[in-house]
Amino acid sequence: MSPKVSQEHKEQRRSNLLKAARDVFIEHGYENTTMKHVMERAGVSRGGLYQYFENKEDLFEALIESEQVEVIEGSIQAMLNQQGSYWDVLLMSFLGESKEATNNMDALAPSKLEYFITGRHDETKQEHARKRFSQAYQMTVNIIEEGIKAGEFSPRFEPEVIAKGIISHIDGMAMDHAILDSETIQLKEQTEWLMGYVKWGLGVDE
Repeated sequence: MSPKVSQEHKEQRRSNLLKAARDVFIEHGYENTTMKHVMERAGVSRGGLYQYFENKEDLFEALIESEQVEVIEGSIQAMLNQQGSYWDVLLMSFLGESKEATNNMDALAPSKLEYFITGRHDETKQEHARKRFSQAYQMTVNIIEEGIKAGEFSPRFEPEVIAKGIISHIDGMAMDHAILDSETIQLKEQTEWLMGYVKWGLGVDE
């Protein structure tokens, strides 16, 4: 039994470190965050942090990976059972539990932008970017295709085009939001417009 408890303890410690790191990256941004910041926020020693992560890049990549896994592990069928329609599943996947447009963006988005843009010539970071896009794209296509099978969607465009359009538009808003304020880019209004256009593109009945 001891090894199992030990492994659970390690996983919990790692999870706590990632939560602390997320807060620090949101506060300082990717470039300005240091491992010392994370140690202080998590209340651990240098060895306690480096036991799990080699450096800041390794830590941030683990954080991104953990968020992607959380999304993937929520199966479409499970989300459908909770939401009641594929349209609501699609809204939740991009807007969160509220399924409503707001002036708030993913708080970690500016750090992700710094990480990917500054590392655009780095093969490892490019691979993370490709994986991130691929997972979001495949999940969106799957939701749309299931909605078509269920007779809920009658798309005016190919599911692949709609999925890429949603992702590209949201990523573009995230980039603007990292530099400008919500009022300037009219984040809430743009999001409402986007989802209205997607609803039309999917042929969703009012």
